[in-house]
Amino acid sequence: MQDTRDVIKEMESNLAKFQNDWPNQRSAFKALSQAVQAPGALDTKCKELIAIATAITAHCHWCIAAHVRNALAQGATKEEIMEAGWVAVQMGGGPALAYLQLVQKAIDDLSAQG
Repeated sequence: MQDTRDVIKEMESNLAKFQNDWPNQRSAFKALSQAVQAPGALDTKCKELIAIATAITAHCHWCIAAHVRNALAQGATKEEIMEAGWVAVQMGGGPALAYLQLVQKAIDDLSAQG
């Protein structure tokens, strides 16, 4: 299984290419993402936990990697992240359970030194 940091690098590389090739669309999506993730009635950490659960049910390994990274940066604990993941499993069943392993791996990879 690919290291989570490599998954994030791959995604960031592709997003940079999209910015170059499709600047209007990429900029519009980036603006939407920034507006949605800004603190409001929910803080950014809570929104990242929601994004993790959504990424699990959407079966997006790039999204899982990025949002676990962001949740950790917002101070989320392993327990909070995994609890959000288990809510996704409740809603998404067996396929979501399979993607929960990517959340655990992302926590392990991103929490490791180096």
